[in-house]
Amino acid sequence: MNRELEIMIMTAGDLPTIPVVATKVMQLMESENASSDEIARVVASDPAVAARVLKISNSSFYGCQRQIQTLSHAIVVLGFSTLKSLVVAASVKQVYKPYGLTEKMLWEHSFGAGLAARIIAKKTHRVNEEEAFLGGLFHDIGKNIMNFLDNQKFQTVMQICYNDAVSFAEAERQVYSYTHSEVGALVIKKWNFPDILMKAVLKHHTFDFTGDEDPYQVSLTCVVGLANLFCHKTGIGVRKPDENLDLLQTFPAQMLALDQKMLDSLLERFYVAYEKDKSFFN
Repeated sequence: MNRELEIMIMTAGDLPTIPVVATKVMQLMESENASSDEIARVVASDPAVAARVLKISNSSFYGCQRQIQTLSHAIVVLGFSTLKSLVVAASVKQVYKPYGLTEKMLWEHSFGAGLAARIIAKKTHRVNEEEAFLGGLFHDIGKNIMNFLDNQKFQTVMQICYNDAVSFAEAERQVYSYTHSEVGALVIKKWNFPDILMKAVLKHHTFDFTGDEDPYQVSLTCVVGLANLFCHKTGIGVRKPDENLDLLQTFPAQMLALDQKMLDSLLERFYVAYEKDKSFFN
């Protein structure tokens, strides 16, 4: 990874941070003695995050039959692990400010990928659904950080994408000496998320695994990478759908041993879920 970039990210004092409530909840989750009431009190300490947690928990994404009205109820119904990713999702939304058109597209693409990754993980049983959701949610966080650090430079990349009809990766290479995946991985590291998430973010485009790579790491990265492609295929958070994208021929689809019928089913399930639940995440 780019050493100069690593120093810049790890020492930068003005980068967006994950709200304190998310950090505290993650720490509590590591404790065997944490109670639902204790976690509810921490989440309630940030009214904005608490309100978003309740809003998201009532989306069809989580499949609850009855409306969840309190944080304690959310914890009991959804479970600790799901609540953890939900609190992170509610918190990460605050990183996408100011909320203009660019930030709106980045956010829609990110939560769309989180949703897709969770659906793919649930069906394939290869990886934990909540880890997949967080991997999808964070896969392009590097773009948001690059936009935050130098909006004009980032907009130059976006203009190249649209004017020259090239991929973001290609336009990115013309402007930066590093990639959004590298930036994202370093920010995940700075925010003290697990290495497995950092590596999934870093390799969700390249899939450049070593010969002795942990099979679970490979699966998680492929789930995240495929979720990203689902968003490109359907046009979520990007300029227009990539109708020519053949998902069956992509590396992650092949590594996850998905056939055309399964891909079509997953893609349809994802798009229906996204359209139904997008208002809950905004």
